[in-house]
Amino acid sequence: MLPSVSVLLAVYNEAATIDECLASLADQDYRGTWEVLVADGGSSDGTVDRITDWVERVPIRIFENPDRLQSYGLNLLASISGASVLVRADAHTTYSSDYIARSVDALLTSGADAVGGPMRPQGETGFGRAVAAAYRSKIGIGPARFHHAEQPVLGDTVYLGTMTRATFLANGGLRSFPSQVAEDADFFYRLRARGGRILIDPAIRSIYRPRAEPGALWRQFFRYGLGKADMLYVNGEFPSWRPLAPLALVVGILAGVLLGLIASTWLPLLLLLATWAVVLIAGARARPLEVAAISIMHLSYGIGLVRGLLRWPGSVRAQVS
Repeated sequence: MLPSVSVLLAVYNEAATIDECLASLADQDYRGTWEVLVADGGSSDGTVDRITDWVERVPIRIFENPDRLQSYGLNLLASISGASVLVRADAHTTYSSDYIARSVDALLTSGADAVGGPMRPQGETGFGRAVAAAYRSKIGIGPARFHHAEQPVLGDTVYLGTMTRATFLANGGLRSFPSQVAEDADFFYRLRARGGRILIDPAIRSIYRPRAEPGALWRQFFRYGLGKADMLYVNGEFPSWRPLAPLALVVGILAGVLLGLIASTWLPLLLLLATWAVVLIAGARARPLEVAAISIMHLSYGIGLVRGLLRWPGSVRAQVS
C-alpha cells in the first residue's frame, strides 16, 4: 500500500505563477492518497482566489499563515498534515506528472532520509534564460551536485525535498533566520549532522522559473549571501566551501580599491578584475546577458555575505526561531 502524501506549499502574492504550478500538480499520476496543503501569508494579489479555482481538480486545503514567513507556513502545514510523507513544493516551480510518484519511490527504495531532484531552471524572457544558463554553469553557481547531478547521488541538499513527516518533525522542522532564505540549507545541514542521508535523483523532475529582472536577481542573491552568514553564526561553519569564492572576490575588490586610494597603486585591482572578466566570458561563452547574470550573482552574493558577516553573531543567533 502506497503511503499518504501531503504536498506543502507556502505562498505570498504568487498570482503570476500559481496557476502553472497547480496545473502541473493536477496532472500527478500518484496512485496513493495525496493532498495539497497551502499556507497563505496574506496575499493581496488574488493568489487565494486563483488557488480556490483549482479545488475541483486538486485536493487542496488552504490555511492562513499570519507570520507570513515561509518557514512558519511550512511548519504549520507539517503539524496539520496527517500524511506519512511530506513533499515540499514551490509556487515558482512546475512538476512532471510523475513527480510525487518518483519522489515516494526514491524515498521508499533508497534508504535515504530525504530525496529530491536537481534544480532545473528555465527562463521565459531573454534575461530569464540567461539566468537559467548561469544556474547551469559551474562558473555561475559552482559544482554543487544540487544543480548538476546526472545520476542518483548523495548530496548536501536537494531542491525542495521529500521525506517522511516523522523525519521532518524529528529534525525540528524549519528554523527562521534574519535573512529569511537559509531555512532549507540549515534543515539539511542539521539532518546530515544527525546522520541523515540526502539523495539527489535526476528522475525527480521539476522546472524552476528564475528571476527575470536584474534587480530581482540582485536582491535574491544578496539575501542568499546574508543567509550563508546566518548559517555560519548559528551552526559554527559554512555548509560548504563554495560561498568563499564570491566572498574572496568582493574582499579582493574592496582591498584593491583601498590600496589604490592609499598608495595610488591600481594594478592589483585591475589584474583581479581582468582575471574575473576572462573567467566570466569563458564560462558564459561570451554571451552578454549570461555574463551580466553571472556578474550579478557573484557580486550580490559576495556583498550580502560581507554584510552578513559584519553583524554581531549574538544578534543573529537571538533572531533564529
